[in-house]
Amino acid sequence: MNDANTAAPAVTPGYRRYALSVLLVIYILNFLDRQIIAILAEPIKHDLGLADWQLGVMTGLAFALFYTVLGIPIARLAERGNRPLIIACAVGAWSGFTVLCGFAQNFVQLVLARVGVGVGEAGCTPPAHSLITDYTPHEKRASALAFYALGTPIGGLIGMAMGGLIADAWGWRAAFLVAGAPGVLMAIVAATTLTEPRKKLAADLAAKRAAGPSFSEAMAEIRSKRAFWLIAFGAAIKAFIGYGAAAFLAPFFFRNHAAELETIATGFGLGVAGFLGLALGLVLGVTGAIGTWLGGQLADHYGARDLRHYVGIPAISTLMGIPFYIVGLSVDSAVLALVLLAFPPALNTLWYGPGYAAVQGLVRPQTRATATAVLLFVINLIGLGLGPLGVGAISDFISGPLGLGAAEGVRWSLMIFTLFGAVASGLFWLARRTIREEMVS
Repeated sequence: MNDANTAAPAVTPGYRRYALSVLLVIYILNFLDRQIIAILAEPIKHDLGLADWQLGVMTGLAFALFYTVLGIPIARLAERGNRPLIIACAVGAWSGFTVLCGFAQNFVQLVLARVGVGVGEAGCTPPAHSLITDYTPHEKRASALAFYALGTPIGGLIGMAMGGLIADAWGWRAAFLVAGAPGVLMAIVAATTLTEPRKKLAADLAAKRAAGPSFSEAMAEIRSKRAFWLIAFGAAIKAFIGYGAAAFLAPFFFRNHAAELETIATGFGLGVAGFLGLALGLVLGVTGAIGTWLGGQLADHYGARDLRHYVGIPAISTLMGIPFYIVGLSVDSAVLALVLLAFPPALNTLWYGPGYAAVQGLVRPQTRATATAVLLFVINLIGLGLGPLGVGAISDFISGPLGLGAAEGVRWSLMIFTLFGAVASGLFWLARRTIREEMVS
């Protein structure tokens, strides 16, 4: 296996740590602005008079459609353009649209603002993954990408906690305003302090542009990688479950454990939304961060011995998380439910480091941003686009036509979706058959 990463100019270890930290903060804001709407869904539902399927559109489909569609052309630009500048423009765009969410007066306006958030966020991860891979030696690639992926649980943690506390104090509109503001600063930091490795050797840049594959050539390369597609659809099903849960876990607790939550929240001097946001953020965010970090470490350690571990790790961990989730949704105690639901995030985030590292290694350096964008296209169109909408639609069906009520509707909908994890596990396991032969860097 050749290390194609040596084609990129090296950066010092100190600068690499700084750049990874900046990209992590940006990705934290990415997920904060994306997921804060989850803890705000119930107050928005009552304020604007929405159904659960509309919550699903608002939290998932409206964002995902443009996020997925624009990700690929932006990635093609990143294969040749200035990646830090692309990231900076993306941060500024999604942050501005997050602020606009706070001014929405109806469902249509809020959906349009969420579309804008998706447009902006499409320009973040493909160029960021490509940059990180250029900055980082091959043997540290999985842990570096897992470090960046910590933005998912940390951003979710902050979004849940901050969103709930601010919503209790000043309303859900204020939460959007506070969430969007820091992005302006980070856009400036990214544009002025992140370096583009290609700039260091102008001749190398010219050669890359001349030799860089066309879009059809890049897609032909990606299509030829069986392991890529198994990873992509396995991750998409995980996202289908995860985004659906993220959108409706707060409504689940509001509807099934309201009295207990109010008693506990009062004891802490908090409102219910503030306490629930803090509790979900800490329980799910901390364990998710641990799983993300651990996945990168395990992949770098065991992947050096056998590349099949890049997909074996998520295959096994995904299956392990299913029982905890089902029991957590079934118990009568809110506290016990929170404890049980802390285990699945730790297990389900183990795939980030090994999965993203595998994708970067399955293609040539000139195709990496495109491969990431295609991966995210599949993940987010299926997971983010259909996950929340699917949970909401099934919840409406169970609570309405089946007559079980809103509380049981969301409970059973979430449990049904959890079972799809077995399919995701099988897809990751199948990728073990060809990943060693298909890996190029």
